[in-house]
Amino acid sequence: MNQENRIYEVKNFSLKNDSLLLYETLFHNANGYLGVRSSFEEGYPAGFQSIRGQYINGFYDFAEMKQAENLCGLATEKQTMLNVADTQGITVKLGGEPFSMFTGTVLASVRRLDMAKGVTERRVLWRSPAGREAEIDIVRMASFSLLPLFTIEYRVKSVNFSGKLEFRSSHIGRVKNYCAPGDPRVAGEAPQYLTPGQALFSPQGCSVVTSRTSKSGLFVTSAVQNRLSKPASARREARGSSAWEEFAAEIEPGEQVTLTKYAVLCDSVRYPDCRRAALEILARAAARPLGEWYRLQEEYLRDFWETGEVSLQGGGELSRAINYNLYELVQSVGKDPHCAIAAKGLSGEGYEGHYFWDTEMYIEPYFLLTKPEIAKNLIAYRSLTLDAARQNARILGHAKGALYPWRTIMGKECSGYFPSGSAQYHIDGDIAYSIVNYYLVTKDLDFIAECGAEILFETARLWLDAGNYQNGKFQICCVTGPDEYTCLVNNNYYTNLMARHNLKWAVKFYRLLQRRGKLAPVAAKIGLKEEEIREFQQAADRMYLPYDEALDINPQDDSFLTKAKWDFAGTPRENYPLLLHYHPLALYRRQVCKQADTVLAHFVLEDEQKLSTIRNSFRYYERITTHDSSLSSCIFCIMASRLGMSEKAYEYFGDSAEMDLKDLHGNTRDGIHTANMGGVYMAIVYGFGGLRIKEDGLHLAPALPRPWEGYAFKLRKEDSLLQVSVRREKAELTLLSGTAKPVFLYGRKYVLKDRLSVPLEKWGAEP
Repeated sequence: MNQENRIYEVKNFSLKNDSLLLYETLFHNANGYLGVRSSFEEGYPAGFQSIRGQYINGFYDFAEMKQAENLCGLATEKQTMLNVADTQGITVKLGGEPFSMFTGTVLASVRRLDMAKGVTERRVLWRSPAGREAEIDIVRMASFSLLPLFTIEYRVKSVNFSGKLEFRSSHIGRVKNYCAPGDPRVAGEAPQYLTPGQALFSPQGCSVVTSRTSKSGLFVTSAVQNRLSKPASARREARGSSAWEEFAAEIEPGEQVTLTKYAVLCDSVRYPDCRRAALEILARAAARPLGEWYRLQEEYLRDFWETGEVSLQGGGELSRAINYNLYELVQSVGKDPHCAIAAKGLSGEGYEGHYFWDTEMYIEPYFLLTKPEIAKNLIAYRSLTLDAARQNARILGHAKGALYPWRTIMGKECSGYFPSGSAQYHIDGDIAYSIVNYYLVTKDLDFIAECGAEILFETARLWLDAGNYQNGKFQICCVTGPDEYTCLVNNNYYTNLMARHNLKWAVKFYRLLQRRGKLAPVAAKIGLKEEEIREFQQAADRMYLPYDEALDINPQDDSFLTKAKWDFAGTPRENYPLLLHYHPLALYRRQVCKQADTVLAHFVLEDEQKLSTIRNSFRYYERITTHDSSLSSCIFCIMASRLGMSEKAYEYFGDSAEMDLKDLHGNTRDGIHTANMGGVYMAIVYGFGGLRIKEDGLHLAPALPRPWEGYAFKLRKEDSLLQVSVRREKAELTLLSGTAKPVFLYGRKYVLKDRLSVPLEKWGAEP
């Protein structure tokens, strides 16, 4: 890969508040455990807004969620991701003048993300009001090799003055979350979730603050160690829950002085004694030069890009955008079973750090095919929260089975508006689908026996309790599909299809584990009987799937086609997204889709319908879908490519790939769109590459968008690593390591032993 495509930078960046908020997101640092927004260390002047935050994945408190009418079983409490501390603060004075980009003169500036080194950088050439000039270079890192570690390297080089250089490094324990009462995608309140303890300095000279949550009973410790590159006078102060360390040294023209700040954050979710853990980890971190941590960071990312890279020839700026999306995924995804990946990753407080179905359907596919151990962690997280899913099913009136919450952190439902939240039962099918795909790619039956099968069986039980037989067909009533502009319907096509897939695979895993002698432990644990397996099979065989013969499409649900279509011509552009401008009932009564729903079903289980139905459905829903959700364009890209509509597919792809870098939805300030980023990968690999994971192996049908010269990606299948390279005239598959594997190209079976080359074909296009 061209190294330049692993650099994203903005030169002479804007100091307008909207731009600063956007850059706080785009240049944030994260490693899947902790995330730090890219606020200026010195802060902003009065009148400027900052969403200044540091977060830990899976660390939460409970917050009251008032219901206007507190009906039985409605969620009255939610979890929310916390802003845990502020260890970013560093101010600098040059000859007594404080550095600020809002005073004096910024002669040059750049913000940079290096996706090969795993660091962000802010470089400024600054002239003070009195004419003192300095080069200020600030490098920040969230370590992949030591997850609790966040570092700041703050370098000041004098250009033209001699005199006193002063640093002040702060450690603030009392912080609040951001709120935006007018936006349902952000928290509407900012109470004091954390109660910080007294800030103290340890005998080793580091500052320590331990805080406890108000309701969840969790603790978090932040610990900070500062190091200056030259001898200086120093002063420490701890007051309340905050601590400061000040340094003063002389500097000459051409001289550079560096303050290195090591910060460690440990929570009681992972560390029973988080204070002790933080001090021990900080001591280990500060004992090694920062350059050593940079080296380990680069090694981690070298390994990541080795299998995770998607290279593009002739794509221009899209290459950088693709890399940015993939890098943000590895920054955001949890690296242990205590967490997953939030809708905004660890880049901001949009959706309050909650996990959705996005994890399984949009993000997990990337890690399954490139880093399956991370996909395994994501499934393990669902296993750890299975008991909470069982309890959620009981709350919603189901005597058996498990129903995973629509949005959550620790397993309890956080959806305050159940018609478009808790009613999305398809999340059970999504999780089951991800487990099936994990098995098909890895053939890790031991993990299925230990973890995955129990989820499959309990979610299958839920469908039996949620549905009923009518005229010999198994139907599922009063649910919401992926499209949140159509709620509480009967027989949502996507939901019923995913339920059938869930039920069928519960039977398959039961038989497979039975044959391999691995069934008894899980069957005994949950009291699974042969009779239930027969019931699973019967419900799957008789599942009702809506179909309209006249249109040759799958209606989104039983009532969808009876509704009036939305007046798109009469809807002003400024009224999008519709959810912010129209009452939910105005949307629910009309044919209008927020995102892919039936079209998504045709992607994930394409063999369930004939091609003409898939094509007609695509055309029908394309006309009435607003793509107000960031989950939508990538799916339409995949299906347009599948249907041979290459130019249309490419249009949808551009909307997805640059969504955050160009702030196309106008809310990237609140955090990145992680599901869309996973969708960008899927659009290339599943869309243009035509990949489908099936029982008999990997299926591919590569196509090349006209503006590109070629692209390539790698896939893991069991013990093997494969590379797919697509050029203008041909597709080439190479077995890079492992044993030979069956692959299907344009429906024809091959055994990949070393290298295979075939001409590109039109796949799915109308004759």
